[in-house]
Amino acid sequence: MYPDVLLHINGEWRKAEGGRSIPVINPATEEVIGTVAHASRGDLDAALEAAAKGFRTWSAVSAFERSKIMRKAANLLRERADRIAPLLTQEQGKPVAEARMEVLAGADVIDWFAEEARRAYGRVIPARAPGVYQLVVKEPVGPVAAFTPWNFPVNQVVRKLSAAMATGCSIIVKAPEETPASPAELIRAYVDAGVPAGAINLVYGVPAEISEYLIPHPVIRKVTFTGSTPVGKMLAALAGKHMKRVTMELGGHAPAIVFDDADIDLAAKQLAGSKFRNAGQVCVSPTRFLVQQKSYDQFVEKFVAVAKAVKVGNGMEEGVTMGPLANERRIPAMEALIADARQKGAEVRTGGNRIGNKGYFFEPTVVTGVNREMRMMNEEPFGPLAMVLPFADLDEVVAEANRLPYGLAAYAYTSSAKTANAVAAQVETGMMTINHMGLALPEVPFGGVKDSGYGSEGGSEAIEAYLNPKFVSQAGL
Repeated sequence: MYPDVLLHINGEWRKAEGGRSIPVINPATEEVIGTVAHASRGDLDAALEAAAKGFRTWSAVSAFERSKIMRKAANLLRERADRIAPLLTQEQGKPVAEARMEVLAGADVIDWFAEEARRAYGRVIPARAPGVYQLVVKEPVGPVAAFTPWNFPVNQVVRKLSAAMATGCSIIVKAPEETPASPAELIRAYVDAGVPAGAINLVYGVPAEISEYLIPHPVIRKVTFTGSTPVGKMLAALAGKHMKRVTMELGGHAPAIVFDDADIDLAAKQLAGSKFRNAGQVCVSPTRFLVQQKSYDQFVEKFVAVAKAVKVGNGMEEGVTMGPLANERRIPAMEALIADARQKGAEVRTGGNRIGNKGYFFEPTVVTGVNREMRMMNEEPFGPLAMVLPFADLDEVVAEANRLPYGLAAYAYTSSAKTANAVAAQVETGMMTINHMGLALPEVPFGGVKDSGYGSEGGSEAIEAYLNPKFVSQAGL
């Protein structure tokens, strides 16, 4: 059922040079379920040559025709969702219903960018002299190198890939080795829709080796990365050394602020659902739960109840609402954060332990009595870990929300329009959603500030990083 995943270079699905491969492990069973091709330096050179050729071909296709091909790719992805979702679950762990939603959401992203492809407008600037035309035209920046993580194998690729395709760029996708099959199927939908050879290339291998080779290469004109802040800083520095345009979507440690006048039932239910989605392995996952003092005990009680009701298990089994962590290294990472907090006086209200000894399962965990000296209050947990602490007033909670260098997402619950406006204005974040879960739609911006990166992967802003504005001033003779 699970395929051996190949590279895609210059319109061909192929094994790696020399036949090298990497095992793919199911995080629910710890069994090897397949392999993924390990690209060599020769494979990367072939992908770069193909991307250069593919850019010349694809950039010459009109925006109208590109849009039609993209819409066909979106429809193919929808038709294949029931086949792709189980692959995603086997390699990543999330429940198959969530995997299917991710694939279908990917199709919606393609549709959005397909429409944006036809609306990358330039403009006419009024001239100071008669007979002069001043034009701004938008041109594709060139071949793109895209680096994506394992937590949303389709979602993270589809935004970068679709922005490149919409604007006439070619792309080399370095997809995650842990979860290779589902992004390969996304690219297959694009290829089957009629994208010309070389416009899309797919490689796998050692991430550091591939990034260190592709980013400085003169063929590559833009870099886009989703992943941790430390790695993002290294890649951004490398890209900056070679004057490459960059989009960075990095880590977060999102504050979730609940005021006394909020609907506490709604806040606890929605925030817990968001926290334990994908086992907390979400860059925008709420992590620091800041609850006003009068409502603190009530919120903790309701939040813990929701956490205890989460059904953890193999994502392929019916009724499971949270799968395993996606790889083995996340287990000791979670255990270390919790042990540190316990040592410094925190109370684990529920969870805190690995489940069993087969598969990377971990209990939904809620911790109270936390303080700013604990590692979990300063390091992105990237797992099913929620820390809850009380606050007194707006000034105090804004100071805590802004204390860390992260600024990706933030959440707030209040019935006061005045409070909502104040918290939205004062919290340093790229995205904020108030009284509901409203992030990550294709048509809205998606990106952070401070150490959480720069640039947007959603909304009309997303395509700008893939376009060069060219000014043309022309006088009649």
